[in-house]
Order: sequence, then C-alpha cells, then structure tokens
Amino acid sequence: MKLQEPSFNLRLSFEDLERNAMGAHKYLAQTWLRKEKNDLEQHLRQSAIAWRREPTVHRVEHPTRLDRARSLGYKAKQGYVVVRIRVRKGGASKIRPRAGRRQRALGVNKFTRAMSLKNIAEQKAKRKYPNLRVLNSYYLWEDGSHHWYETIMRDPNNPSSAEN
Repeated sequence: MKLQEPSFNLRLSFEDLERNAMGAHKYLAQTWLRKEKNDLEQHLRQSAIAWRREPTVHRVEHPTRLDRARSLGYKAKQGYVVVRIRVRKGGASKIRPRAGRRQRALGVNKFTRAMSLKNIAEQKAKRKYPNLRVLNSYYLWEDGSHHWYETIMRDPNNPSSAEN
C-alpha cells in the first residue's frame, strides 16, 4: 500500500530548517497555530466532511495533531488508543416541567452547560471504551454544528503502557 502525501503544503524551505534548527514537532505546532496561512485549514474542511459521516465516537489509527498528542502523553506503542469525538455545538436545554406550579421563568432554553465540551467528549469516549483510561484530550476542529476533539486513552492492563 502506497502512502499518500499530505494534501496541504507546509511551505518550509531548507534555509528555514537550517536557520531555526527546530524539530519536526515544533514545525507541526507552528502549522496548527497559523492554519489559515497555509493549506491546513482547507485540508481540515475537507476532512470534516468525512468526519460528519463517521460515528460520534470513532477510533483512529494515528492522532491528527501528533505534536499536541505527544505533549499530552501519547506514545506510539501498544496500549495507547486515540479516539475522535464529535460534540454538538450550542447551549444545553432542560426538559420542560410538566407537573406542579408553573414558574414565571421556566429555565428551559439558553441554559448554560455545567461541563465544558471537552469534558463531555472525554465522557463519551469513556462510555464507549470502559476498559480504557482517559489520559487527556485536545481540540481538533469545528464547523457550524459540531466540535471535534481527539482523546488519548490508555489500557491499564497492557504491560507496555504501564505508568512509569
């Protein structure tokens, strides 16, 4: 199977590498910080089209943001799993009370969530994979109706992923 080249251009030259002497992960981090200046934003828009067709909690083979995943504890070895989670945007809503006295302000719409969307994504991953432990998660992308996060999970029973 032939590996495909990334469809986005990092626009790095040999002189840049020589002048700054930065590692590959630092260049990846810079690319994510300035995604509108390169083709990464267009690549992510195209990827989001495919992500919308995936299930809400989807296991991926490799992290999309390798630099961020490694800084949060991901290691490319057995026992580590990366999961992409889709969370809906917008405020929460409560169930309208049906019985009893009707309050003047029911407090049904425009209800602020008690948890962050990142925390909700981690809980969805925990529910889908109960035998794994959540290490951390990071923001990936958003469109008009969804946020995507990637969660790094670890198998506590796997000896190669045992905590040091």
